[in-house]
Amino acid sequence: VQLQASGGGLVQAGGSLRLSCAASGSIFSINVMGWFRQAPGKQRELVATITSGGNTNYANSAKGRFTISRDNAKKTVYLQMNSLKPEDTAVYYCYVLYSGNGGTYNREYWGQGTQVTVSS
Repeated sequence: VQLQASGGGLVQAGGSLRLSCAASGSIFSINVMGWFRQAPGKQRELVATITSGGNTNYANSAKGRFTISRDNAKKTVYLQMNSLKPEDTAVYYCYVLYSGNGGTYNREYWGQGTQVTVSS
């Protein structure tokens, strides 16, 4: 399984970024896709997740500013981030919970991360 993330970068406070992550490989189905982030010196934390049925879950810090969506046919998840703040600065990791081998097992997988830096 591979997760190819893109869209990170440097943006001023109040700006926007859109992250994308495409999954590929031996995937029977993807149950959950999402984004986590890790700032320097802090633990990795949830940003948002979305199920195959479109149910979403957001961290309180992301509610009202970030929107997660997915394209099941493309096995791709998106994170639209608006009104960015310096405290959003972190490495953002794509996440999938998928089934393999005809659905005989479930597995989690993490992407390598993409840097998001918000300047004040």
